[in-house]
Amino acid sequence: MRTAAALIGLVSLTCLACMNARPHTIESRLAQFEVPVRERLASAFQQAEAPWPPARLTLLAFKGERLLEAWVPGPDGAWVFLKTYPILAASGSLGPKLREGDRQVPEGIYRIEYLNPNSRFHLSLKLDYPNAFDRARAQEEGRTHPGSDIMIHGSDASIGCLAMGDPAAEELFVMAARPGIEQVRVIIAPVDLRVRPAPVLEGHPPWTPGLYGQIQEALRTYPARRE
Repeated sequence: MRTAAALIGLVSLTCLACMNARPHTIESRLAQFEVPVRERLASAFQQAEAPWPPARLTLLAFKGERLLEAWVPGPDGAWVFLKTYPILAASGSLGPKLREGDRQVPEGIYRIEYLNPNSRFHLSLKLDYPNAFDRARAQEEGRTHPGSDIMIHGSDASIGCLAMGDPAAEELFVMAARPGIEQVRVIIAPVDLRVRPAPVLEGHPPWTPGLYGQIQEALRTYPARRE
């Protein structure tokens, strides 16, 4: 049996190891995941005739279909479809996010504020919600807490975020990190407005149809695929 002193020493060494453990950086995560991600995506990039790494990245998220599409520039710079990912979890319902704690996934056109290599959900991409549009609508309506901390992340649980599972999060993280987050665009729509009409939602703000018109116009750059 171990003596009390030995146990105390073991605990002390364990705590010291925890204190000395370094957090991940974006660079260390790229060193960890870029090669396997590139191997997993090789056939998709080859089929799209797109170069690796992508110079830009657009993510199209459709809440009703629970699907996320990745688009990258092709050899001539035009956008080409790369891959569809299932959204494993997305709390809330159709309609824009309005306030902190409503558990809604936002709808709109967003950028990435930062990449989190130490997320509780494996890896995450932080959206710039609330963006200028969201803040302006909140101010007009006197909403002081429109919400924050909306992520695209790993795992399969969501409270207002898009949970993609860990392998998908690795691929999205690497594809966003390589060109730089300023080259990433995220469009979140209630449904795939390229092929379905905008939903008519009772109890939602009167500006919702206008927002859906903006999203629909933005989606024209990324035509729906014919199966």
